[in-house]
Amino acid sequence: MAIDPRHVGRRYGPFRTTVCAERIRDFATAVAGGVPGHFGTSTGEPHPYFVDEEAAARSRYGSLVAPPTFGVTFAMHPFALACADPEIGLDLVHLLHAEQEFEYGSVVRPGDVLTTTGEVVEVRSKGPLDFMTVRSETRNQAGELVLSGRWSAVVRNPSPSPS
Repeated sequence: MAIDPRHVGRRYGPFRTTVCAERIRDFATAVAGGVPGHFGTSTGEPHPYFVDEEAAARSRYGSLVAPPTFGVTFAMHPFALACADPEIGLDLVHLLHAEQEFEYGSVVRPGDVLTTTGEVVEVRSKGPLDFMTVRSETRNQAGELVLSGRWSAVVRNPSPSPS
């Protein structure tokens, strides 16, 4: 069943979250995961700017900052809700999170209060596939853009079963 184009413009949010140092450290440690070169050091440890307050204080940022991929922890909320929205009616069993892209603004720091909003910006069909794209925007307490995201889902419409 094709996604109804009347859902373009449907909005989600605002969603607010307050960032704390522990959340940044936990995320950075999980993402580094011992894999050299992935937001960490050559030893596989998280980069000190994400976990070590003393090292981060000496950096150009002056405090801990969140790794770039930390944005998924707050910016994905509108996309997740759009995918599960009963009004849109996506078949979650056949849904694939297809793509995401980010444009980064201000760095995220402990104490930031982030507000995320989102909107369905595109729906289309191609053969047995339906596509939906949600754009999200997150701003900090000063109104500065932190992250703009585009999230895409693909839903495969299975052929009807023979009767």
